[in-house]
Amino acid sequence: MKKEDILEKLKGIIQEIMKIDVSGITDSTRLKEDLKADSLDKINMLMALEEAYDIEMDEDEALAFKTVGDVVDYLTREL
Repeated sequence: MKKEDILEKLKGIIQEIMKIDVSGITDSTRLKEDLKADSLDKINMLMALEEAYDIEMDEDEALAFKTVGDVVDYLTREL
């Protein structure tokens, strides 16, 4: 799966969970500082990604993601 496709799906998940405009989100967008994602938001994203891609993600690794690009890179490796 291409990184661009993963990024678009991730943006949809972020929009659904956080109810924010995702048009400006890029790989370098920071989850905490730019999107104001807290640990609960990250857990909800983790669960949504697991369901969307039918995978199981390591919770500790997922909570350590700093940027949208970290998430995309992880999913690119795992899929």
